[in-house]
Amino acid sequence: MTEIICSGFGGQGVLVAGMILADAGMEDGKNVTWYPSYGSEMRGGTANCSVTLSDEPIGSPLITRPSALIALNQPSFDKFIDNVEEGGIVVVDTAMVPSLTEPEGVTVIGIPATKMCEEAGLKGLGNIVLIGKLWAETGFCSEEALDGASSKTVATIANVMVNLAPSFDALTPAQVRSIAGLLAEDAITFAQARE
Repeated sequence: MTEIICSGFGGQGVLVAGMILADAGMEDGKNVTWYPSYGSEMRGGTANCSVTLSDEPIGSPLITRPSALIALNQPSFDKFIDNVEEGGIVVVDTAMVPSLTEPEGVTVIGIPATKMCEEAGLKGLGNIVLIGKLWAETGFCSEEALDGASSKTVATIANVMVNLAPSFDALTPAQVRSIAGLLAEDAITFAQARE
């Protein structure tokens, strides 16, 4: 069983990251839970989600000792780092988490995901880079499942944006899916290349 907590500020794609992880698990035929927690703020408030991927039935979506943590900001890192189980892994956006600690028995990997994405013209995809890094380190699902889940989730969000933003009206659903798939693929490839 893989238990992952994704945490950061609202607007960083924390819940989207969790959805991608859950979708990847489903693509691999695993039992999955996705349990979000967030404040009432649209952006800037705290947000986290718990994702469990298992070959066996899952008794509860609650995770108290995750085997993995994706931390997108300092308060999230500080809140969850001591809960990660021994032998667990933490993937951290060091562009947003300047102060790292590494508890005994826990592997902490820092990658400046936000900065890397901004420099590469992929602003807002730091969450995807961190998922790619977690996958490269743990192989929590098959590569095909991760590619499919990333493309599907990003395409769904892009479709919502198309319906809400009149400036995107000229794009067809197929074009939106194509753009979303390329963005997700680029971000994952980018994370793997930085290993």
